[in-house]
Amino acid sequence: MKTALCPGTYDPVTIGHLDIISRCSAMFDEVVVGVVDDPFRKSALFSAEERADFLQESTKHLTNVRIAIMRGLVVKFARQVGARVLVKGLRALTDFEYEFQMAQLNRKLDPELETMYLMASPEYSFLSSSGVREIAKYGGCVGDLVPEVVERRFAEMYGRVED
Repeated sequence: MKTALCPGTYDPVTIGHLDIISRCSAMFDEVVVGVVDDPFRKSALFSAEERADFLQESTKHLTNVRIAIMRGLVVKFARQVGARVLVKGLRALTDFEYEFQMAQLNRKLDPELETMYLMASPEYSFLSSSGVREIAKYGGCVGDLVPEVVERRFAEMYGRVED
C-alpha cells in the first residue's frame, strides 16, 4: 500500500490545501494529512486540535484520507505513519526555494523518503493561510477561500461579514 504524507500547519486550511489533498488522494492508497503542532514555531491562530477538526470535516468525503497531529521531525512522523512520500503544494517559485531546502534536509535524514510537489491549481495560486487570516480579521469575506467550517469559526471570532 502506498501512503503519502501531506504535512503543513493548515492555519487555517484553505480550498487550495483541499485541492492538493484531493488530488493527492487520487494518486495514493492512503493520504495522511499531518497537522504540525510545534511550540517552537510562531504561534498559530487555531490550536492543532481545531485545525485537525477543520480538516476532518472538510475531507470526510475522501475515504482514503486521515488526519493526524504531527509533532517533531517530519521524517520520523512519516516513518510512524508508514509514508515513503511527502507531498507538498507549490504556489510560486518562492515556495519552491524553501521546499527544495527542506527536501534536501529531509533526504539527508532519511534517504528513502521522497518529496513530491504538486503545483497549485491556477485559481488557487494566490491563496495563503496568512492572507486569509488577515482578510477575516479585518472583516473581509473569506467564504470562497476556506471551507464552510472555517468560515463559521471566523464568523464566531470576528462577526459576520456582509458580502
